[in-house]
Amino acid sequence: MIKDYKEDIIKIYHSERVTLVLMIMNFVLSLALAIFSFIKINPASSVIKVGYGDIGGYRDGSWTDLIAFPLLAILFGIMHNFLAVRIFHRRGAGMAKFFIVVTTMLIVGAFIVLVRLTKEG
Repeated sequence: MIKDYKEDIIKIYHSERVTLVLMIMNFVLSLALAIFSFIKINPASSVIKVGYGDIGGYRDGSWTDLIAFPLLAILFGIMHNFLAVRIFHRRGAGMAKFFIVVTTMLIVGAFIVLVRLTKEG
């Protein structure tokens, strides 16, 4: 299994440079999200804004609720790159690129949500 991953990564490196660049960009963005979220989480605050709803507005909560953001970043950065390599092996480069682009859009969306929540809190 690990040998398949290694062979697929070498294949991506040699023939699909765009996919490799997208994977690196995905990892860097998720690392930036993890660092940004760890910096922005403020355990000294007793109540902060942790969510937003269209009907009720901002919801208050504990700072521990925001731990989901760094966990999400780690999941996106590591696991989704492994999944992209697996998708490349089974479905090809086009589907792997699509998966990585969707993951990158989710990371950007998480950045936007975190910035808005920390500005309101």
